[in-house]
Amino acid sequence: MELDLSDQPEIVQQAYGYAVQAYELALSWLLSPAAWSQFALLVAAYLLAVLITRRLRPALARVIDPGDKENILTAPRRFVLQFLPLLLPLLAYVLTGVGEGIVRSIFDSGSVIAFGKRVFLFMAARALVRDIITDPFLKLLGRYALMPIMALYALGLLEVVNTLLSETVVGVGNIRFSLITVVRGIIFGSLLFWLGQWSNTQTSALIEKNQELRPSIRQLSIKVVEFLIFGVAFILLMNIMGINLSALAILGGAIGVGLGFGLQKIASNFISGVILLLEGQATVGDFVSLDGGEEGTIVKMTARAVILETFDGRWIVVPNEDFIITRVVNYSDSGSANRYEAPFSVSYDTDINLVPDIIEKAVAQHPEVLDDPYPPDCELRGFGDSGIDFAVEFWVNGLDDGPNKYTSDVLFLIWNALKDADIEIPYPQRVVEIKGGLPQSSP
Repeated sequence: MELDLSDQPEIVQQAYGYAVQAYELALSWLLSPAAWSQFALLVAAYLLAVLITRRLRPALARVIDPGDKENILTAPRRFVLQFLPLLLPLLAYVLTGVGEGIVRSIFDSGSVIAFGKRVFLFMAARALVRDIITDPFLKLLGRYALMPIMALYALGLLEVVNTLLSETVVGVGNIRFSLITVVRGIIFGSLLFWLGQWSNTQTSALIEKNQELRPSIRQLSIKVVEFLIFGVAFILLMNIMGINLSALAILGGAIGVGLGFGLQKIASNFISGVILLLEGQATVGDFVSLDGGEEGTIVKMTARAVILETFDGRWIVVPNEDFIITRVVNYSDSGSANRYEAPFSVSYDTDINLVPDIIEKAVAQHPEVLDDPYPPDCELRGFGDSGIDFAVEFWVNGLDDGPNKYTSDVLFLIWNALKDADIEIPYPQRVVEIKGGLPQSSP
């Protein structure tokens, strides 16, 4: 029975036409001996694949599984092992292909066989998404992109949908593009940039393991590889979407104007970051202090800024430009030692000629205090109001007042050494003179 849909939208008429074609195809299959024989072949191929898989899969798992052994083939064997769920649908596909030639030679028809092979490929894609892929993003992409595409392919509608999307053109301003371009861009763009992120992570880990390179060179290499990977991904995506790269020249000009005005600070910080990585005067792990008062350990260097971590756990984001145009003190460059001093005072009753030797010997006992470049040096600094002022200078590898408390430890050593030598540490003293004498009390 045919329906009159002339007053309906074109898409409804097309859907009705496809439904009629599917009905006529199914009816022809149900009434055709050739179709029934092909259905029988598909069922036989699938059942045979099930029997073979039940015996073959455990044997393959025992052969491929490396167990606890660690060698050069361990990682490849574990990678191959995870694809065993594909054995059943692919084996059914192969067995169906073997019998397809026989059926076509007898009945000169193989449409049902072709449909069955597409169904087996759909089953393989389903097993891939459900049992093999573990990455959350790839599983999401497989569920909402690969599975619908394979379902359309199994039903023989992929070309129809592709043509429909190609003919549907949308426009934004003066730009016009087809829906298939949008779909292709979303799918391949997501896949390319995930692959770029994965490649960047693996490459960064490989570069970080190379301790022969300076930290600054490692950071620069990581950034260069990152830009190259995502640059190539962007160019591939433009080609996949069919966008002429020469059309990006106008966009590049607009970006250039933007950099000259609103984005000049971003461009300045980016270029400053490249200079920092090339010179290597400050790198991750260094403790630095800037003229603006910011100080801390560099924990990360990005394209725009350097992140410092203070001793109290706070993070400070400092633009790269500040490291170029202001004075920076690096306390950790090349692992050099740092000098600190601990001030103290002794009483005026003390023989000050004995103090330097006592203090220098006491401070030298600290396990972190160095003899090179200079041993501890006790110096007379002045004569104060309450006592004689001294200070001991000492060198250590590391920074004080963070995880290390060098000055505190040295002051403890000074206190104990002075106590053992019976040298008094004075209290604040003042001499008060009352002119005219004390007032006389009345009787």
